[in-house]
Amino acid sequence: MSRLFLRTLRDDPADAEVPSHKLLVRAGYVRRVAPGIYSWLPLGLKVLAKVEKVIREEMESIGSQEVRFPALLPREPYEASGRWTEYGPNVFRVKDRKGNDMMLGPTHEEFFTLLVKDLYSSYKDLPLSLYQIQTKYRDEARPRAGILRGREFIMKDSYSFDIDDAGLEASYQAHREAYVRIFDRLGFEYVIVRAQSGAMGGSASEEFLAVSETGEDTFVRSAGGYAANVEAVTTVVPDAIPYGEAPASHAEQTPDTPTIDSLVAHLDEAFPRADRPWHAADTLKNVLVMLRNPDGTREPLAIGLPGDREVDAKRLEAVVSPAEVEPFDDKEFAAHPGLVKGYIGPGALGTEGETGIRYLLDPRVVDGSRWVTGANEQGSHVLDLVAGRDFTADGTIEAAEVRAGDPAPDGSGPLELARGIEMGHIFQLGRKYADALDLKVLDQNGKLVTVTMGSYGVGVSRAVAAVAEYAHDDLGLVWPKELSPFDVHLIVAGKDETVVAGAEQVYDELIGAGLEVLYDDRLGKVSPGVKFKDAELIGVPTIVVVGKGFVDGVVEVKDRASGERQDVPLADLLATLRD
Repeated sequence: MSRLFLRTLRDDPADAEVPSHKLLVRAGYVRRVAPGIYSWLPLGLKVLAKVEKVIREEMESIGSQEVRFPALLPREPYEASGRWTEYGPNVFRVKDRKGNDMMLGPTHEEFFTLLVKDLYSSYKDLPLSLYQIQTKYRDEARPRAGILRGREFIMKDSYSFDIDDAGLEASYQAHREAYVRIFDRLGFEYVIVRAQSGAMGGSASEEFLAVSETGEDTFVRSAGGYAANVEAVTTVVPDAIPYGEAPASHAEQTPDTPTIDSLVAHLDEAFPRADRPWHAADTLKNVLVMLRNPDGTREPLAIGLPGDREVDAKRLEAVVSPAEVEPFDDKEFAAHPGLVKGYIGPGALGTEGETGIRYLLDPRVVDGSRWVTGANEQGSHVLDLVAGRDFTADGTIEAAEVRAGDPAPDGSGPLELARGIEMGHIFQLGRKYADALDLKVLDQNGKLVTVTMGSYGVGVSRAVAAVAEYAHDDLGLVWPKELSPFDVHLIVAGKDETVVAGAEQVYDELIGAGLEVLYDDRLGKVSPGVKFKDAELIGVPTIVVVGKGFVDGVVEVKDRASGERQDVPLADLLATLRD
């Protein structure tokens, strides 16, 4: 440690919000360069290399072969797939000195596809699986949480190539099983959930989430085994309701009721129900947003949903992707004078309506359901407005928040909500990129057929942070043995020549046995107390202390995770460490 490029810090960095960010910076694993951009220091690189080792071993176990693409990529393949425009402002675009458009690669589907197209032409060449571990770039609008959500990050992405859908299913399952082994070895709690494919395209899609209270992904699970990313949850749709005897809708004065709460209070006072009080769920709320498409065009969207639900931004963003969601502000209201803010009703909405604004309904708004909603007049609402009789929409949308207690789509019980960190994502891409880039091979009958693909990603640098989120205590990091930068943290506690010589002897013995040892030899520079604090902060799982007991042939061995200490005779040290 007297020569190690390391400076531990006693205070948390000012911009740190989550434990991994605080501890990886304080313990000298990473250092901030700019928002979302970090340098890896010697300790951090050791952990990163061990994560990569786990990933390489498991990818090679399923026959996947490693390649490496450049990070600086030309525009043309992205144009062919449509993603040059779809990515919008979320990527880094540059021009070379000749004015050619380039991109810092956020992902490499197009280039894997073109590589295989360049070299393979027969069904005899398939199935094939290729992977790389490489730096990626995305222009995150809100980089946060240190290396958990950065603008530059390291990722393993792999791709399978098969002649038919049955082959794709087999490749997908092989990758899925490899991912289970990877995340089992990384040593944190995780869950596999249904997910949406987003800009990647494709059909079947699952995420591997590290369970963490600080995670920014919300997922749901049921006691019966259902698990899904919140963006992928589908609503259990109620049965349609007969409305032959429903009263006619009628507009009523409801002054000063621009919010759901104020409306419900007014309804209880002015129009009391005989059976129960009014609920927010009896009202139909119409929320307006603006969608900005990748080509820069903008269009309004209206979402009708029960008044006791809010629009979930992530669910909405997922369903309208690659468009981005922007607020419908006062400027937009001024441009649409047919809308009365706070009293918007279905009558003013729909592509066939007076405003021409596309109108999509939450699936719970079934035919025959009765609602109180805006009359599109200041201070007025409509009561007994029946869906399917009095109004229709342009379709449905899964954008309402998912709540604990909602029924699981598969009938396996009520949902509970939890948070997680996305660590891996696997997709059955199908033929999206092969079609776009004309990747075809000759089949057994000599006929050209389009190859079907799968895509599989692991956040490598993110895994370091995810483990740190899981493996720490009040004193610092507590690395699992497979990922720790060293096997043993050796401390010499004292300046006595015999003790110092003993520590050197122990160091040589451990190194000779093939162990990786971090040796705190900072004699006369720091106190034993500082050495112990640094050891606890750095988080090597086994700490060996050579102190006064050495004269009696004894050293102290401490388990960093449990805090248990034991005095061990020198002759038994290696056997104890192996145990």
